Amino acid sequence: MVDVSRRTVLTSALAAGAAAALSARTASAAAPSAVPLALTGHDPVDVRWLEGGTPAALAGGTTWGVPWPRGALPGDQRFALATAAGEAVPVQTWPTAWWPDGSLKWTAHAVSESAPRDESYRLTPGAPARGAHEISVQENPGRVLVDTGVVQVEFGRQGDKVVRAIRRGGQVIAKDGRLVAHRQDSADTDRGATVGVESFSGTVGKVTVEQSGPVRAVIKVEGTHRKGRRAWLPFVLRFALFAGSDGIRLVHTFFVDGDEDSDFVTGLGVRFTVPMRGELYDRHVRFAGPDGGVLAEAVRGVTGLRRDPGAAVRTAQVEGRALPDPATWDQRVTTRLKWIPAWGDHSLAQLNAHGFEIRKRTGAGHSWIRSDAGTRAPGLGYVGSPSGGLAFGMRNFWQLHPTELEITGAATDEADATVWMWSPRAEAMDLRFYHDGMDQDTYPEQLDALEITYEDYEPGFGTPYGVARTTELTFWALAATPTAARFAELAEANATPPLPAGSPGHHHAAGVFGSWSPVDRSTAARATIEDRLDAIHRYHVEQVDQRSWYGFWDYGDVMHSYDRDRHQWSYDVGGYAWDNSELSTDLWLWYHYLRTGDAAAFRFAEAMSRHTGEVDQYHLGEWKGLGTRHGVLHWGDSAKQVRISNANYRRFVYYLTGDERSGDLLRELVDSDRTYLVLNAGRKVDGSTGEYDPDPTALPLSKTTDWGAVAGAWLTEWERGGDPRARERLLASARSIAALPNAWVQAGSTYDLETATFSSGPQKAVEVGSLSSVFGLIEVMTELLDLVDEPEVEARWVEFCRLYNSSKAEQKEATGSDWGSLNLKQSYSRATAYAAVRLDDDALAARAWKELATGHAGYPDGMDWSTRRIEPPAVLHAVDEAGFSSNASAQYGLAAIQCLALIGEKLS
Repeated sequence: MVDVSRRTVLTSALAAGAAAALSARTASAAAPSAVPLALTGHDPVDVRWLEGGTPAALAGGTTWGVPWPRGALPGDQRFALATAAGEAVPVQTWPTAWWPDGSLKWTAHAVSESAPRDESYRLTPGAPARGAHEISVQENPGRVLVDTGVVQVEFGRQGDKVVRAIRRGGQVIAKDGRLVAHRQDSADTDRGATVGVESFSGTVGKVTVEQSGPVRAVIKVEGTHRKGRRAWLPFVLRFALFAGSDGIRLVHTFFVDGDEDSDFVTGLGVRFTVPMRGELYDRHVRFAGPDGGVLAEAVRGVTGLRRDPGAAVRTAQVEGRALPDPATWDQRVTTRLKWIPAWGDHSLAQLNAHGFEIRKRTGAGHSWIRSDAGTRAPGLGYVGSPSGGLAFGMRNFWQLHPTELEITGAATDEADATVWMWSPRAEAMDLRFYHDGMDQDTYPEQLDALEITYEDYEPGFGTPYGVARTTELTFWALAATPTAARFAELAEANATPPLPAGSPGHHHAAGVFGSWSPVDRSTAARATIEDRLDAIHRYHVEQVDQRSWYGFWDYGDVMHSYDRDRHQWSYDVGGYAWDNSELSTDLWLWYHYLRTGDAAAFRFAEAMSRHTGEVDQYHLGEWKGLGTRHGVLHWGDSAKQVRISNANYRRFVYYLTGDERSGDLLRELVDSDRTYLVLNAGRKVDGSTGEYDPDPTALPLSKTTDWGAVAGAWLTEWERGGDPRARERLLASARSIAALPNAWVQAGSTYDLETATFSSGPQKAVEVGSLSSVFGLIEVMTELLDLVDEPEVEARWVEFCRLYNSSKAEQKEATGSDWGSLNLKQSYSRATAYAAVRLDDDALAARAWKELATGHAGYPDGMDWSTRRIEPPAVLHAVDEAGFSSNASAQYGLAAIQCLALIGEKLS
């Protein structure tokens, strides 16, 4: 890690007080005090399930987000929900963003699994219906008790029992919910003669009730994994419970804070103890398989024996019902029950994306036998009896391998049910850097190596310290062993939690997320572009499966560049490997969803947001708030930048789902400008080799890639109703840039951390790069200028947009110097389109369409937009190949989408 000077530490400490106020907001922040004088109101909004149809089960309940046009509804508006048939549905609502006039911009809504379900709903301003059950939350110094009306869940405020008990009808279904972690001191691939191993338990540090009903309660638990004096692997848990439901959703986040050379995680899981009741033959185990399959087992089976207990007995056991009185059986079985083995331990392990294996054994000290196997398990298990039991599962189970569902001790009084997010049966988690540095000891050597592998290496910068991973789990406290059909329904809800969603038309009419419009194939020219947008999106979605871009640390990301000689993405070539949000892939995927409303597009973008917001960003340590540039390892490249941790990429999933963890990530970034106190992003460019001792009044924060990312965090904090200084810093910084001699292209500017302003010398000078606006700057400026009345800021930004792809003579006339040979001109066609609209200039609109079609550094009209099949033996297995790269797809997608929205009527 980088040494931090005394001055930097002191400056950071002085700024920390202000930063704390800026980031210590709560999810229930009050609406702005400004109230619009006249509200237009809003008609009911139709909401449908994302995947269509009517889901058979929910994962306890669900939450989703809805946008509202500016000036339509008051900031504290209540809402009612009803099915398409008019049946009232109890709903809980909370605001997540407001317009500058105080009117409502975004709301989040929650419904329970127990609520009436239909294919669609109508959300209407008004009073919500009351349900038969409402959440009750009781707090005292030692515990928090949540009663859904069906189950009661007790959370401990200290100790290692995160969930002390889950009760139903006065009976304990599960207890001692806890976090477990194992480590060893060497990698499995480099094991020495002796290997040190340890086990850790999650210890509660803080419990917060974030929501308390009436439909949904959210309990946040923070802590660390401990053994003896050592505390590591900090965690944040959020449990969501729903009125009238027996389901509990858990969003589990842990942070890496160990030594990658000596801390190798060998198991990471969540475990509950389940009291076992009844005879061994009335104890049941269930595992879900692909395509609705269910493996149904009993701890002591009475089927398939040499002697038949009777059809009624066999049928009852297979179906999970209590067996008839043994006195009614064939007594040749009854008298010999003790000779039938009791299978107390069961495991479903998904160690890769393409296969799982189920095994069982009678108990510790005895061998495992294979029960069955398959391809991709949806990740749900059950242990219990006809009098109740626990279903336990994990979302994206096979995608986030190596995972496991384990049951132990089912033949005793108490079984343990564990969801392993990292299976102990897998190799130890190895987070070490993938090469030894290859003697890249100086900046010149590192820059020379960059010329061949595109990897920006620097010793000590490939650390995973501070990265995180979030996993979603679901538990059901069931009154009885579920039927196979019901268990399959729960497995589907666990694997793909049903989500209500508004239409592209409503989202667009609400005026959120800047320049985009729903799919429109009304002309041949529009249809051609729409076909191309579909083609590049479909290609990248399909590549995930064809190339098996799965795994605990990888799932959600895509690769950067393609190696046509090997018919392989460049997974092993430095900076050409994992994409890590380079050139705004996240933005492209979210805008594609907004336009199409396609479920697969949503799930693709959601998985990327969950990955890039956690794995590709530091959440602890001195680099907190910085993301890592693309590379072979997600955290491996030495370029640590806010353009990757970018709040502009996180906003979509937060507003569309109400996910609190995504809200955490956005709030984390509000003071990310402070990262320039600890790291000089331009150190290799300016040759800085000494101690970094920055001047807080003159930091080297760029006005484009850096400021655009920080501005997105400020904008989001402002509209979420957070600290008002976020708005002040956003506007102060934008005004200061506009006041520079050449605004966004002025050379030699520096940033004052205290005032959030940029300054430079009085003379015009030009400094502009092709990457300046392709990390969300165009998008955040579009939104900002729609929110505020800042004529000077708008004028200078429109000037930048007009000039980027203009002639050198025009650039020189406006800024005193031409802008050199700029790249990515297709990407900037959307900037030209924006200027065309703001200046009402048809010639600029025509120029923008020509820039998009020419495809400089992107996809020209004349290219081959199709894919071709590559068959073995040229490749390991059949794959599709095309002339696409992730960066070019993202920028073509964003440019085409915004040009269609801005100047679509000018397309001939």
